[in-house]
Amino acid sequence: MQLFTLGLNHQTAPVAVREKLAFSAESLSTALASLLDQQQVKEAAIVSTCNRTEIYCNTQTPQAAIHWLADYHHLHDSEIEPYLYLLPADQAVRHAFRVAAGLDSMVLGEAQILGQLKDAVRQAQDAGTLGILLNTLFQRTFSVAKEVRTRTEIGANSVSMAAAAVRLAERIFPSVRGTRVLFIGAGEMIELCATYFAAQHPKSITVANRTLERAQSLAGRFSGQAITLAELPAQLANHDIVVTSTGSTLPILGKGMVERALKQRKRQPIFMVDLAVPRDVEAEVAELEDVYLYTVDDLASVVQEGRDRRLHAVEEAETIIDGKVTEFMSWLESRDVVPVIRSLRDRADRLRRHELEKAAKALERGEEPMRALEMLASSLTNKFTHLPTHALNHSSPDERDRLIDAVSRIYQIHDPD
Repeated sequence: MQLFTLGLNHQTAPVAVREKLAFSAESLSTALASLLDQQQVKEAAIVSTCNRTEIYCNTQTPQAAIHWLADYHHLHDSEIEPYLYLLPADQAVRHAFRVAAGLDSMVLGEAQILGQLKDAVRQAQDAGTLGILLNTLFQRTFSVAKEVRTRTEIGANSVSMAAAAVRLAERIFPSVRGTRVLFIGAGEMIELCATYFAAQHPKSITVANRTLERAQSLAGRFSGQAITLAELPAQLANHDIVVTSTGSTLPILGKGMVERALKQRKRQPIFMVDLAVPRDVEAEVAELEDVYLYTVDDLASVVQEGRDRRLHAVEEAETIIDGKVTEFMSWLESRDVVPVIRSLRDRADRLRRHELEKAAKALERGEEPMRALEMLASSLTNKFTHLPTHALNHSSPDERDRLIDAVSRIYQIHDPD
């Protein structure tokens, strides 16, 4: 079994690159099936968030997975390889453990990635692309994440993306209290952001979503109103703050729509946070005066606050992970002998069945039971010892000592001296 992790994240690639390699939740099952159709990949799981796209796979040829990733997104390998990391074996295990524990996140110690990992594993299970290697890896990964969060303070003083968005808004407006806030999308990230902004008691909250029912459900929790995405052109000018995070593959807010909204607002500023990958807001919107547009990468400096206070917890977490990586690699190495053990048992069972049939026929011919048992035991003994005896008798001087040592260990033969 060959474990590899390949991908890119907020440390290796800007959002403009990450969005090109993102997978929507709806496309993951099809993508996983397509990946395994390559036949060079035996198992796979895909993690795709605003900060990372990663493929965990069991394959002898990881380059095939890289080629598939580029081809799936209609890109050339050379366009993505400068941003990719390819991690084999123990490095892949360590990376999975660190990601789940929040050590590889933009927000150090954040817990949301663990839920995203579990979602990715469930989707891979539903798609039938997990085997014993990845199943074991992810179960160990979730266990390690729980231990790290239980035994360390890695999550203490963590500043979430949602909290960072509020802090940035307070740099633009004297207070969130007097603003009108628009949330586009109704997923987990928007729900978290709405909770933070609602705590600041804004003047109004509106939720826009492709499905009106989901928008109404979320808006109702914060005494807000719900609209559809089709209503955005008419409603955008009514809001001071816009936070968006959808699974759309195309921008929802274009430069023209925002320009028209600014004219209606008589150049009053609009603060925008685009947490989606691919982005929901056209990059050109940032060129407009009176628009303050931030992407997930722009929030990095804010979320680093409190990081120094968590550095000791990081050291503790890394120590835990080191031990768990060693344990997993020991298990993985033990799997290499399984085919040999299975073949050895199969051979022994064939010998047993063959000699048992001979003994049964001897009894049918009238052979005395004790004589038949003696023949059975003698024949089995000879056949079980024939191969190691033959190997020892025909070994070269260079390998004889090694074979003697191996046979002695296997059969627990002790030197009488």
